[in-house]
Amino acid sequence: MTVRLRGHHLLCLLTYVGKGYTPAFVANYQRIVVRLNAGEPVELVEGPDDICRPMLGAADHHCFNASVAMRDAQALADVGVLLGEPLAAEQPLRLDPARLAALRAAFAAGTIRTACAGCQWSGLCTEIAASGFAGVRLTG
Repeated sequence: MTVRLRGHHLLCLLTYVGKGYTPAFVANYQRIVVRLNAGEPVELVEGPDDICRPMLGAADHHCFNASVAMRDAQALADVGVLLGEPLAAEQPLRLDPARLAALRAAFAAGTIRTACAGCQWSGLCTEIAASGFAGVRLTG
């Protein structure tokens, strides 16, 4: 199996501490983190992914918005520069401890956060990064 992730969720995972939109969203997110911590690979996708799944029934949820697709593209571009390879949909990706450490260092430095502009969770993510990523669930 693989975990299907949209671009900006690569950033969200770095600071995930068990908070989210709804209890169902959080429970689903936690299951995904367990899979990733067990070494399951990632497949990058366009549009809604495995993390979005509990929210897809809500007609007004942002998963399908053009602004979120732009956030995905920005995240993939920034992370791709950091990793030294272009990232795109249908591409496999491993989130091992070394890669997570590099992503978190860049996130804390602000170099891969272009996609976070305007996100309602940005303040929380900034606090988590400032704490040295205390309490994050994804460990690789």
